[in-house]
Amino acid sequence: MEVRNAAKYLQQLKALLPQGPAWDSERVPELGVVLTGLAQELARVDARVMALSAEMDPAGVTELVPDWEAVMQLPDACLGNSPSFGDRQLAVQQRLTAVGAQTPEYFVNIAKGQGYPDARVTQYRAPRFGRARFGKAHFGTWQVQFMWVLNTGGRQRIGRRFGVSYWGERFGVNPGSALECLIRRYAPAHTVVHIRYD
Repeated sequence: MEVRNAAKYLQQLKALLPQGPAWDSERVPELGVVLTGLAQELARVDARVMALSAEMDPAGVTELVPDWEAVMQLPDACLGNSPSFGDRQLAVQQRLTAVGAQTPEYFVNIAKGQGYPDARVTQYRAPRFGRARFGKAHFGTWQVQFMWVLNTGGRQRIGRRFGVSYWGERFGVNPGSALECLIRRYAPAHTVVHIRYD
């Protein structure tokens, strides 16, 4: 759907005028001024309608970011306030398109999104008759059957640096409080998660 400009609306308004001397632009020059004003306003409204249709999709939202944030309960309590407009847009898009899971890959992807590219999950097994093998790695007791560990795999790749940080953030530190909050929020209720920072 294309956006019509004022010239196209003016042409359309002139074509829709009724017949007769009262509507002749040569006899009534004020008619051209009125039609030009109407055409400009119709073009402005048409452009705003197209902008509104773009705002309905979070991938292209610009003006309605505060409204989308109110609907989606953003900013996220785990991630804190995001003063950057691009971060706010991204948070809206991610909240709308996020699909949860209870797989280790899901939690590894959360950690990667927080800047831990080498994250991995270690799951412990309880001894079961017929499945237990002598010398098997990650073999646990009955107490650890619902415990799993998220190994972060080193420091974050996105550290706070001069020129790319926000006012109030500390330099040289990569707090893991956001990662811990997100992992504990989405972890299955019957499990106990431990986060191991390497």
